[in-house]
Amino acid sequence: MPINRPLLTDSDLQEAVDRKLPVRVFEDDHLVNSGGTVIRFTDSDVVIQNRVSDLAYYSRRSCEFFEVRP
Repeated sequence: MPINRPLLTDSDLQEAVDRKLPVRVFEDDHLVNSGGTVIRFTDSDVVIQNRVSDLAYYSRRSCEFFEVRP
């Protein structure tokens, strides 16, 4: 069973960027993205890339982000 670690702080998100960790994104208790990697983040948004031209922007205020480790 995979381990899900919440990405709450800027340092958590920076580690996910540096290590290219797969993440899961939940919004309103629903899984909205799984397996992408964090490529950029700001105080208000997180940008996740699933494929070369597939970018998704998520609000840090309304979404929860989790690192997925096998």
